[in-house]
Amino acid sequence: MKKLFKSIIYSVIAGIISLTILSGCSANTTANSVSTQTVTTTVTKTEETGNTVTTTITKDSTSSGTSQTTTTTTSSQSSSSSSTENAAGIKITKRDLAQTADLTDAEYITVTDNNDVTIDEAGVYVLSGEAKNVTVTVNVEGEDDKVQLVLDGLTITNENDPCIYVLSADKVFITTTNSTNTLKVTGAFGENGDAVIYSKDDLTFNGVGTLTIISSQGNGISGKDAVKITGGTYNITSEKDAIEAHDAIYINDSNITIKTNKDGIHSEYDEDDTVGSVYIGGGNITIDAADDAIQGTTITVIDGGTLDLKGSECIEGTYVLINGGTITINATDDGINASDKSSAYSVPTIEINGGNITITMAQGDTDALDANGDIIITGGTLNITAQFAFDYDRNVTFTGGTVYVNGTQVTTITNSMMFPGGMGGMQPGGMGPGGTGRIPRW
Repeated sequence: MKKLFKSIIYSVIAGIISLTILSGCSANTTANSVSTQTVTTTVTKTEETGNTVTTTITKDSTSSGTSQTTTTTTSSQSSSSSSTENAAGIKITKRDLAQTADLTDAEYITVTDNNDVTIDEAGVYVLSGEAKNVTVTVNVEGEDDKVQLVLDGLTITNENDPCIYVLSADKVFITTTNSTNTLKVTGAFGENGDAVIYSKDDLTFNGVGTLTIISSQGNGISGKDAVKITGGTYNITSEKDAIEAHDAIYINDSNITIKTNKDGIHSEYDEDDTVGSVYIGGGNITIDAADDAIQGTTITVIDGGTLDLKGSECIEGTYVLINGGTITINATDDGINASDKSSAYSVPTIEINGGNITITMAQGDTDALDANGDIIITGGTLNITAQFAFDYDRNVTFTGGTVYVNGTQVTTITNSMMFPGGMGGMQPGGMGPGGTGRIPRW
């Protein structure tokens, strides 16, 4: 067994070998006695994410020479690590969560006007200086090549091209030192991307400093895979989406302020509606958006943090899951919206299990909670000021938490949307006889 696992970094937590001799057992068609030996071995390892993976291998052998092997693998979060795969299915590594870079073998680069910087080898690069019309391009070919860009008092102002352009890498980390950094694009983008920071591969932001991003005619940050933000302070002003990604957006323990004429946080891939998740686990996030404050295609999860959101719709996804956090919403269309955007979920759902949520809706045809499927409330405090508080197409479940509508605590959830077919309407917990028109219930 030692030789078998010699090349694998596994720690054996327990090896349980039990030998059971079963005699006198007869098969249905023979009188011969068959003995059975059962060997069970449990092996564990710790992944880069900090999760503990346990593999249990059970082998049953009989004296007749037949054997059957069963392998069961389970995963659990290590108590000594804050990294995990969260409810949105986004994996976070220890390096994602590290807020400082190892500068032992770092290369130091000072930017100058009109001189692009190309990085073609994995490693750590410290960028500083102030310059105009400079693009820092990352283009490394190795499947496991990682590049860490450490911003240490960096200011770049471009006319048409991204300030940072990731063409190829396994992953790129953008880490701020205890410094102030500014990246700005003043004009329309050309062929090399549509954002101040544009990446074709995974992108992680962390650090202890401040990064200001200004995009006068495009996006702030665009990632064609995942974008993760685990630390630092970010001030983003953009004409289009402030932060967008195809696969996923992860935010935790960061200070983010966004002012945008489109969406604040947007995760979507036009060619695959089964990706495009958003996870927020903590931090302080302020978004003032002309359109959506936060939009995920598949699932949008909020586990914690302090969020101050203004927009047409403030939190959107096919499945919206809120487990915690302090959330203030001011919306002109829907406060929280679950719409049918993804084939990964059969029923659009808003599920609230915790948190303190305050929603203030504009006048008119607006909804505080609008689900094209179900609404589930099991915990938390929900304080709504709105003409129409709840709008759902299927069912509502209200088993816990505290809900106020226009200053009055309610103990049942009633639909504000009436359906054709006579007097009446949606009753608490299900559909009533129908009705015509739309009337406020609170």
